[in-house]
Amino acid sequence: MNLDIICKQVVEAAQQAGDWAIKERSKFKTEMIEVKGEHDFVSYVDKSCETMLVENLAKILPGAGFIAEEGSGTENKGGLNWVVDPLDGTTNFIHGLSPFAVSIALMQDKKVILGVVYEASLKECFWATENSGAFLNGNPIKVSDTQNVNDSLIATGFPYYDYSRIEPFFETMEYFMKNSHGLRRLGSAATDLVYVACGRFDAFYEYGLKPWDVAAGAFIVERAGGKVCDFSGEENHIFGGEIVATNHNIHNEFRNSISRIMKK
Repeated sequence: MNLDIICKQVVEAAQQAGDWAIKERSKFKTEMIEVKGEHDFVSYVDKSCETMLVENLAKILPGAGFIAEEGSGTENKGGLNWVVDPLDGTTNFIHGLSPFAVSIALMQDKKVILGVVYEASLKECFWATENSGAFLNGNPIKVSDTQNVNDSLIATGFPYYDYSRIEPFFETMEYFMKNSHGLRRLGSAATDLVYVACGRFDAFYEYGLKPWDVAAGAFIVERAGGKVCDFSGEENHIFGGEIVATNHNIHNEFRNSISRIMKK
């Protein structure tokens, strides 16, 4: 595989889907919303974007499987799989808010080797391969060099169906509100992660996430010089449902604070 060529094709596919979603937003109405679960929404835009992406990605690598949010395609139990979120930030989209993003990762035997995140409203495309650094619209990016949590701007996300850990999670929010430059919640984990990769955020954490929410963005953070793990410090952030992503300088301090509070 030539990952550089494949990455260019994936970028084109992501931009095509994201730009189409932008056009559809002007005619979107609330009655077009479908409910998948508690506070979990989907629309014809999500489904059409995913269909578009699956068709294009299947042409790029005909033998690869799919792990996709809306259930398109079939997962390969071994080998190559595309991990696809056609519209990360659906709730933002249906309310006319930004950000929302197309997120695509390519995994080889559970290891990510390519990631693309296209934040459609700003037309910002982030990507990386295992052979490269990380890029934003063709320009190299890297994580921040902030030295401690107290000087950091932190992103998080709110759970929308799993409230079993909500009390300690709120404690972490209170702690970081008091011990950082501030806490932000944008509503798109993929966007949060690539904003860590380019240094806009110093750290991001959340629980209750799916592989398609984080696979591409987490990989881009790593290729930009950052560190990613779960709350316990293990490398189970893609399938484990919880994630911490930071620059190298604050990683231990930040992750330890989360772990200490969430284990209460």
